[in-house]
Amino acid sequence: MHGYVQRIKEKELHNALSRSPAVAILGPRQSGKSTTAKMLLKDIPSVYLDLQDRVDRNKLSEPELFFDRYRDKVICLDEIQLLPEFFSILRSEIDKDRKPGRFLILGSASRDLIKQSTESLAGRIAYIDLTPFIVNEVANISIWSDIWLRGGFPESALAENDMDSFDWRLDFIRTFMERDIPNLGFNIPVQIIERLWLLLAHYHGQTVNYHKLAAAADISIPTLKKYLGILEQTYMVRLLPPAETNLKKRLIKSPKIYLRDSGILHALLDIEAYDSLLANPVAGASWEGFVIENIITEYDRWKPSFVRTSNGAEIDLILE
Repeated sequence: MHGYVQRIKEKELHNALSRSPAVAILGPRQSGKSTTAKMLLKDIPSVYLDLQDRVDRNKLSEPELFFDRYRDKVICLDEIQLLPEFFSILRSEIDKDRKPGRFLILGSASRDLIKQSTESLAGRIAYIDLTPFIVNEVANISIWSDIWLRGGFPESALAENDMDSFDWRLDFIRTFMERDIPNLGFNIPVQIIERLWLLLAHYHGQTVNYHKLAAAADISIPTLKKYLGILEQTYMVRLLPPAETNLKKRLIKSPKIYLRDSGILHALLDIEAYDSLLANPVAGASWEGFVIENIITEYDRWKPSFVRTSNGAEIDLILE
C-alpha cells in the first residue's frame, strides 16, 4: 500500500491560495485532484463538497447562507463542471469578499472547455493543471518502465500488478465514453468515440491527416475536428502544434497527435505487459509521447511545438 505521493504542483497551489480568491485545479478524472486538494487543506480550516453527491449539492441550495456559515474556511467544490451555472454565484460572493483562498474548485475539464462559465471570474481565479503522475513524482516508489507501461493515473500506476492496472484502465476508458462525455454535455455515440479513440491510438505520434482520419472514422472533417477538440479539452489527447518559424524550408503545417497517457494508449492497443510493449511496433512512438508528456508537464509554462521538414528532418519537441 502506497501513501500519499507529493505532487510537483503543490508549491504552486499553496502560492495561488495565498494570493487569489479562487483557485481551480483542473485535470482528467482520477488524476489525483481530490486527494491533492484534501492533503493541501488538511491543516487549513476548510469544508469539502463533492458535487457528484446529491447530498453535497443540496447544501448549496441556498448559497449565500452556506458561504456566510463557512466564511472563515476554504470552501472546496469538487467536480465543478457539473454546475456551470454556479460560477456567476461565485463571482458575486467573491466581489463581496476578495480575501485570498476563499474557494478551491476542482474540475475534470480544461480551462478552455469551461471558459464560457469562468469568464465571469476573470481576475478572480488562478488555474492550475494537475495531470497524472510523471516519472519524477514517483521515482522513489516505482521504476520508469512501470510508469511508461501503466501510465500515470494513480490507481493504474500504483496497482499491485500489471493485470490489475490493465483492468483499471479498461474500466476508465469505458466510463469515460459512457458517462464522462455525456456528463460534460456532449452527445457523441459511444461506438463513434470508441472507434475514433482506437484510431488515434494507431495514429499516435503522427502528423494529423484530417481527410484520412475522418474517412477511417466514417465521420466528416468538421465532426472529426469537433471530437478531437473534446478529447483534447478533457486531457485525453494532445495536439502538438508545428512551430512558428521563419525558416524558408518547406515545413509540415499539421499538428502531431498523442494520447497523453501512455497507459491509456497501451490499453487501447491491448498491450498488457512490458515485454509485449517492447516487441510492439508502436513502442518507439509510445516512448516519444511518454517523454514529451513528462517534459511538457514539468515545464508547463513554456509553449511546446515541433518542427518537421517535408524531407523528414524533425525536432520532436521545442519549448519556447
